[in-house]
Amino acid sequence: MSDTLSPGATPPAPDPSPPAAAATSPDHAGGDAGRRGRWSGRASRAGALAACVLLLLAPPFYVSSFWLQTGLFAMAAVIGAIGLNLLSGTTGQLSLGHAFFLAVGAYGYVWLAADPSGAGSARLGGLGLPPLPAFVLAVVLAGAAGGLFSPISGRLRGMYLGIATLALVFLGHHVMLNAQEITGGFNGRSVPALEILGFSFSDTSPDGLAVLGVPFGGLERLWYVGLALVAVAWLAARNILRGRPGRALAAVRDSEVAAAVMGVPLTRYRASAFIVSSMYAGAAGALLALVFKRVVPDHFGLLLSIDYLAMIVIGGLGSVGGAAAGAVFVALIPQLLTKYADHLPLLTAPGTAGSGVAPGEAARYLYGAAIVVVLVFAPGGLAGLAHRLSRRSGDGTRRIRRFPLRTRRTASGPQGVEGTTPKEHTQ
Repeated sequence: MSDTLSPGATPPAPDPSPPAAAATSPDHAGGDAGRRGRWSGRASRAGALAACVLLLLAPPFYVSSFWLQTGLFAMAAVIGAIGLNLLSGTTGQLSLGHAFFLAVGAYGYVWLAADPSGAGSARLGGLGLPPLPAFVLAVVLAGAAGGLFSPISGRLRGMYLGIATLALVFLGHHVMLNAQEITGGFNGRSVPALEILGFSFSDTSPDGLAVLGVPFGGLERLWYVGLALVAVAWLAARNILRGRPGRALAAVRDSEVAAAVMGVPLTRYRASAFIVSSMYAGAAGALLALVFKRVVPDHFGLLLSIDYLAMIVIGGLGSVGGAAAGAVFVALIPQLLTKYADHLPLLTAPGTAGSGVAPGEAARYLYGAAIVVVLVFAPGGLAGLAHRLSRRSGDGTRRIRRFPLRTRRTASGPQGVEGTTPKEHTQ
């Protein structure tokens, strides 16, 4: 049968019905679902961030001084842990001397802000600078101490760097005990209150300050200083990790040979990471001094450095959020055990006689158990565990990777069956 028309034949009338609508491909549907999932994810993250900010701003109005002080200890731990994570988690350099740089920040602030007092062997020196510049200079002083150590940190690695930094802790403790004019010796020194534009972050100036009918003393005022410092430390670390320095530091950690081939100056980046980590530790030490109101040498010992290592291991190496979570965990446990020692079995309250375990020792037992559990069941720490739980998005979509570079999303059907793409037939 021929497809041509015979002469005089009438051509067929066109079909008046509109063409059938093309069926939506599963790839297009999956893309729409993916976009909806991303928008919903962003909205949920924004809502969670807003709720978190409101939650952090509220405690001075509702909680007691004990919880405010505990929260400030946790904030200082978060700042120091983020700095140590940049050094050990991101760059891969082991440091056991973090407590030394916290001491430099704490005593540096006291010496810079305090006025000279006493005479003879009881004389205490000081520059009498305004507290805010003294705080900033204390952070810079801690960074300078890290810079003096950077020729060593830039050339050593692994266990050798850990032993070298361990020497800093014992050297610093010796200096704190014997440099009495600067540190006050064994008894330590009282800490000048922070003051900004005449507003004192202490119980005075202005005296009797109340906000919404709630008395605002020194801890209430310092709470918001701590929040601001944590926010600055968090954002700075995130910017470092997401930029070229963060990629270079990660390359140094993963393979020094590959990093050198790509043109990364290994010594310079290792030294820079040590300086930045020291500045974070200096800020944490200065905040601790403001909260304690008195600094003593025994607080900045080897156990404090081990506590910071426990923070980053439990939280997750290389993660800013993980370091913060681990710091909160490690900072809160001793305070909670001390407060509720009378109500917990096998514990003895501080200052009382008994055969139980002291809260500080019990806290370190818990740290050890937590580290073992993390290393065995969640090597990525709390950050890795959270990442695994959030790997599947909430809209039922799952990412499928195809070799070599193609990535698409497929939407789950009503029965949970993934949509498939029809094969393309070629002639």
